[in-house]
Amino acid sequence: MAFADFPSFLAMGGHGVYVWTCYGLAVAVAAANIWWVRRSRVAFFARERAALRRAAAQAAAAGDAPGEGS
Repeated sequence: MAFADFPSFLAMGGHGVYVWTCYGLAVAVAAANIWWVRRSRVAFFARERAALRRAAAQAAAAGDAPGEGS
């Protein structure tokens, strides 16, 4: 389908509102998914760092510090 000018392209023969709304929602969902995954990844690594610090502190308190070979 060829369009005479840019405004008629945006109107899409009267269906532009629906077409551009669908594109907008698809982009919004994709952006939300990317944001959610990045936020979850940061939270996961923060939890893992905290768990490693707790484990190291418990090992040091129990006298099992790394490097004290037996």
